[in-house]
Amino acid sequence: MTAERYTLWGTPHSLYTGKARSYLIKKQIAFDERLASDPRFMSEIVPSIGHFVAPVIECPDGQIVQDTTAIIDHCEACHADPVLEPAGGVQRVVAALLDAFGSNYLLPLAMHYRWSYRDRQDLFLRAEFARAIPTTMPYEQRLSTAGRLMDKFSGFLPNLGVAPAVIPAMEESYAELLAALEQHFQAYPYLLGGRPSIADFGMMAPLYAHLARDPVPAFLMRTTAPNVARWTERMNVAEIQDFDYPDPGGDYPANDAIPETLEAVLQLVFAQWGPGLSADVDQFNSWLSTLADSVPGTLVSHDGGRSVHPHVGKIEYPWRGVTMRRGSQPHALWQFARAQDAARGLAGEDAARLAALLDRCGGTAIMQLTTNRRIERENNVLVLG
Repeated sequence: MTAERYTLWGTPHSLYTGKARSYLIKKQIAFDERLASDPRFMSEIVPSIGHFVAPVIECPDGQIVQDTTAIIDHCEACHADPVLEPAGGVQRVVAALLDAFGSNYLLPLAMHYRWSYRDRQDLFLRAEFARAIPTTMPYEQRLSTAGRLMDKFSGFLPNLGVAPAVIPAMEESYAELLAALEQHFQAYPYLLGGRPSIADFGMMAPLYAHLARDPVPAFLMRTTAPNVARWTERMNVAEIQDFDYPDPGGDYPANDAIPETLEAVLQLVFAQWGPGLSADVDQFNSWLSTLADSVPGTLVSHDGGRSVHPHVGKIEYPWRGVTMRRGSQPHALWQFARAQDAARGLAGEDAARLAALLDRCGGTAIMQLTTNRRIERENNVLVLG
């Protein structure tokens, strides 16, 4: 790593690396990308974090930052320009909400399209996973080792709720979301109009590395939602303005406005995510009531172990005519709370405009969901506040 350059540790096929990479590109921060197969990753980076996870950034001063939300927060505090946060209060709430939705709710769907269709894209996935294996190993051996890694990751599907009985409903929900996003990106280059924000970076997490690169979902996106596919390309170039549009943009809408076409997306966010969020809140509160000692700093985990995406018990709930069964998602609650915090910070006319937007989009009750204790993030894990 050279002076004044960051290092992004990750892989091309990593969902969250795609989010961090896109942010660094749009923020125009100089960085080098290194694969997890680099010996330094295992010998230095992983011990500093406490567990194996990607992405991680290594800052010019040597600081190590993990989790895409923490990475973006850190870089925003260090680099003022270009501006990637809207000034409008309602816009900031919407941006935080879409960031949480993309980063959490869409994870199981992205994993479904990668692993449920593994037989149709196996060689591509093997080649991608082989990139994370040290190059000192012969390539054929790397492909074989990649297959074993793939077995491990595909085994995550049941805990994510992906099962034969719910797959048709999941795919139907994704088709609805793609259609709404396609209409929006026909009119605007970014989710909040003419400039990217955390809304775009959060949605890039699932929509790029899995859904726009893996062959089966990439074909679906490019043949049914070509302007969504074009947006994933746009999000990986540094320029802000985009001349695909009569007005190439370059800024957020004036007067804290939300693009009308985005309201259809928000309606789907609340309809699709709301039942699961409610079940997650209930399970978290139930788990909390079982703790003999819940002092601040207590690890949020069903078994007391460190995990990137812990759960605090299994949940099931009705969803789109089927029963969803999966592990609970405290990380989703932690990130969703950031949008709720932004909403609670509004007053007067700003609060009234947000209330009207939520009412139109069916999100009023969902934004009021409350955990009995705040979830914080310390030392790269979730803990009780």
